[in-house]
Amino acid sequence: MTARLPRSDTRDNRARILTAARTAFGTDGLDVPIREIARRAEVGPATVYRHFPTKQTLVTEAFTDQALAWQAVLTEGLADPDPWRGFRFAVEELCALQVRDHAFVTAVKSAYPHALDFASMRASSLAAAAELMRRAADHLRPGVTVSDLTLMITAGAGLHGTTPAVARRFAAHVIHAFRA
Repeated sequence: MTARLPRSDTRDNRARILTAARTAFGTDGLDVPIREIARRAEVGPATVYRHFPTKQTLVTEAFTDQALAWQAVLTEGLADPDPWRGFRFAVEELCALQVRDHAFVTAVKSAYPHALDFASMRASSLAAAAELMRRAADHLRPGVTVSDLTLMITAGAGLHGTTPAVARRFAAHVIHAFRA
């Protein structure tokens, strides 16, 4: 007997709840009531609790989805056959994610420091970033390291809450600074 997939409306509700939660946590902090997240997701609070029995479960799953988004950006950059284009893509997308989601990431790490394996997530991201930079080495200034990239992406967190255009402009400055 094969396991049945959840109904499409169940999957849609879950996705809307996670999206609403990430947005709410990122803009208003982790103290946002479940009732507010339910309102933003256009579901009832009971639906939220059916999918996520505790607020910590909702927070950690929303964060895990966000970490997967970061990893997906790095993976997509690595998949590009043109190393420089892949590097630029990753920087642009990571800056956009950082601008949009840094407050959420910081809040989760602060409130639930042991809920997730942050060290493993970071190590995986750093390894992928190092590979991106190794592949694009012919296009990068001598001496640029993954620590430099981490510093620049982290600096982009100061732009939290600004527009996507600001994230693109910041990414352009980072790329220009790193280019040989």
